[in-house]
This record gives sequence, structure tokens and C-alpha cells, in this order.
Amino acid sequence: MVTRIDKSKLEAQPQNNCPELPMVGQSVKLSVVVPVVDRHDDLEDIFQYFAAELDKIDPAYEFIFVLDGSPDSDFEVIRKLKDRYPKIKIIRFARSFGESMALSVGFERSQGQWILTIPPYFQIEPDGIAKIIEGLEEGYDLVAACRGPRLDSVLNRIQTAGFHWLVSRMIGIHFHDFGCGVRAMSRRVVHDLHLYGDLFRFVPLLAHNLGFKVKEVWIPQSKKDSRLKVYGLGVYLRRLLDIFTLFFLVKFTRKPLRFFGLIGALLTTIGAGICGYMLFERWWGPTQISNRPLLLLGSLLIAIGVQAFSIGLLGEIIIFTHAGDEKEYKVDEFIE
Repeated sequence: MVTRIDKSKLEAQPQNNCPELPMVGQSVKLSVVVPVVDRHDDLEDIFQYFAAELDKIDPAYEFIFVLDGSPDSDFEVIRKLKDRYPKIKIIRFARSFGESMALSVGFERSQGQWILTIPPYFQIEPDGIAKIIEGLEEGYDLVAACRGPRLDSVLNRIQTAGFHWLVSRMIGIHFHDFGCGVRAMSRRVVHDLHLYGDLFRFVPLLAHNLGFKVKEVWIPQSKKDSRLKVYGLGVYLRRLLDIFTLFFLVKFTRKPLRFFGLIGALLTTIGAGICGYMLFERWWGPTQISNRPLLLLGSLLIAIGVQAFSIGLLGEIIIFTHAGDEKEYKVDEFIE
């Protein structure tokens, strides 16, 4: 059965709210979610590539393709594949809503006890899936694949290392391969995980921040993933903005006054210092300051600093007002 997602319902639903999940299917242990976005390899090869390995591990699985506004040609490929393999399910969006929404809807419609996400292109060798599943069996809530040894070009390895260095320095949590979309997690992780924008890249870090037990496993990189990948300047700028977004979400979501208050205090101090210097010149010398640009700069910095402090204070009031609606902790065990 093909599921067509109603466009109006998706637009009405906030992206960061994952709907209530269905009951876990009794006959499905593992749900494989593949978000099919703009960039993808041959989808039939992707299925055959991993299904053969999953059949060895545990045949009780389902394969969910989420077509994020994909063309009819991609839909026909998956539809014909489903006729041969009943384990395949298809979710087709009316238009593109992004990979985060595709994953969220795939999680919602999945029925397995565990959920495995696979990108629509080759990244790892399929025999590494067994190591990921073993991590879940050991009791970890989320197991993320790290490609290694890397077969990328030197340029790709340099930019990847720089990206992860910047994230670890700003967030204080070190992961090795945010770019790998192969991850397995328990159902309680996807229930508490709220994805929007481009945060799907940082699923392991978000799960760690929520208090879940996260593990990384090294898996051989696919030879088909070794080609040179060069992106436009806009892509790098968006990645930088994603890092700043993540920095704020992890560090200051519950204490915005510390973030905006620090910025406001810094700007106000600089502005006050400039204005104090100008007043000193006016009182102790013949210099006129009314037409000095430096005075305008000092006044502007004070005004911006006060506004930043006010934004932080307003955020604190909002959080205090809604503090009873959301819990900030996660209980791992309760023993009486």
C-alpha cells in the first residue's frame, strides 16, 4: 500500500514535534528508514546492498523508503521493487520537506523495536550492519557508524576533520563522523528526538545531550563513497550556521540569559567605554563630540547591548512559564 502524505497536514504540523508513535509491531524487530532526497544512488542497488546482509542477521525487518518530493521515476522504481519484496513500504511526500521531516515521518510510520537509518547513497560496507546491531544488543540506545579507514580524497578528509574539530571545540562533545547517515537506535530515542532543519546530521550528539547512551563503531567505508565531493560556498556557510544553532541548543536552551546577557554585557561595556572616552575629551579639552562618528558607535553599542540583554531576560521568562510542561531529565532506571 502506497501512503501519500497530505501536504496541508504536514505544513500545519510543527517540524520539531514528532507525532505519537504507533504500537511496535509484533513481527517486526528492525525498521530500516531510507530518506530519499535530491542526492541518491540507484535505489534498487541500495535495497539489495543492505537487504542481503539484513536477511543474515534477522529476517524480521521492514524497509521504509520516504520519498521527499522525488520525481515519478524514483517512485516507479520503488513501486516495482515493492511488488517483488513485500517488506518494502513507501511514503511519498507531495513536495520536498527536507531530510529531517522525512526521517521524522519514517520514524512515525515504523513498527520495529529498533530503527536503522540508511542514506540513499553508498557510505559503508554492508557487513558493518552486524556491528551496529550488536551495539544495540549490548544496551546502547544509539549506535552510529564511523567510516574508517577513509577512502576520500585528501581535500574531503581535511574539510571533514576541520568540521568535526570546530563542533567538538564549540560543543565540548567529540564525534568522528557526523556525515555518515548509518545509525541504529531504540524506539525511545526516536520518540524523544525532535528534528527540524538540518539537525538530522547531528542525531548522535542530540541523543547524547538528551542523556541516551551513544556508541560509535568503525565500519569500512564503501569504495563507492570515495569520489571527490566539492560543495558551493553556500553549503559551507549553512554548515557553519548549523554549528552555531547546535551550540545554542546544547549550551543555552534552558538558560538564554547567559548567552544573550553575555553578549549584551560585552557590547554595553564597549559602548560605555567609548562614550566615557568621548565625555572625557569633551570635559577636559576643547574638542567637540557632537559630530564625531565614534560617539554614534558607542551609543549604538549600548542600545544593542541592552536589547540583547532584554531578549535573554524575555527568554528566561518564557522558559520559567513553561518549565512545568517539559522535564529536563531522563530516568534510566528506577529500583524500589
